[in-house]
Amino acid sequence: MTVKRTLPQRQRSMIGAWCFVDHYGPDDVSVTGGMDVPSHPHTGLQTVSWLFEGAVTHHDSGDNHAVVRPGEVNLMTSGAGICHTEVSTQDTTVLHGVQLWTVLPDEHRETSGRRFDHYVPEPVTFAGGSALVFMGSLLGSSSPVSTFSPLLGAEVRLDPGAELTVDVDPTYEHGLLVDAGDLTLEGVGVEPTQLAYTGVGARTLTVHNAGATPGRALLLGGTPFSEEIIMWWNFIGRTHDEIARYRQEWEEHSDRFGRVDGYIGHDPQGLTRLPAPTLPGTTLRPRVNPEARARTD
Repeated sequence: MTVKRTLPQRQRSMIGAWCFVDHYGPDDVSVTGGMDVPSHPHTGLQTVSWLFEGAVTHHDSGDNHAVVRPGEVNLMTSGAGICHTEVSTQDTTVLHGVQLWTVLPDEHRETSGRRFDHYVPEPVTFAGGSALVFMGSLLGSSSPVSTFSPLLGAEVRLDPGAELTVDVDPTYEHGLLVDAGDLTLEGVGVEPTQLAYTGVGARTLTVHNAGATPGRALLLGGTPFSEEIIMWWNFIGRTHDEIARYRQEWEEHSDRFGRVDGYIGHDPQGLTRLPAPTLPGTTLRPRVNPEARARTD
């Protein structure tokens, strides 16, 4: 599949507690084989799955089993440790979506427990478009999905030529991930698969579709996350030694991560559990996130 990593990037590591954003597709998975990720671990985060097309089965060690569908958010909380699998369904021909992570604050990362939330937001309509608010609040719509820090996540759709000016929380920093259309954010053009950033302080944001085709984007936001974190492979921790311990526990099949039941991959001879890569020969250090203001360099 065609995957574009939009966060973390050189200019910014996080937007609020959002620390990882992958845009993938649209791909004809009847040709490429689709998504097939065997059991793999996570610590200290929530995964947020959002699809535009296709469907993906989800199984995790919290005994949660679900199908991810377009317009429906699936949120998995790792707590101290979880493992899960992701496989596109056999009837999926085109797969297209976004995979996101949010960081659990230190006070919650060992105590939140394994959890799975599913929510189908009702469309909010406005002149020239609509929105699906799957996390936080926007345009008078609020999601019941629980988060551990203030966050916003919404899919925004704009008709050709339409413009949306929306009230936002000035304590939030925001990012706009464009999926389709000739869109601008605050007058600045944003190409598809690019992530634009605004910093804190804005009370309104304006998104315009200058093109002749429908536009679609994800609007993400949150209060700046002040804790230093280390991201390596599928783990989020605070120190090198902590990450090394997570890796060792995964390789030793520790109870920290549990076991997934129900995984059926596309390849009967394929792996059922991903091995952890080798740690680098240098000490892992926290990511440095610039101050919460827009930058052009």
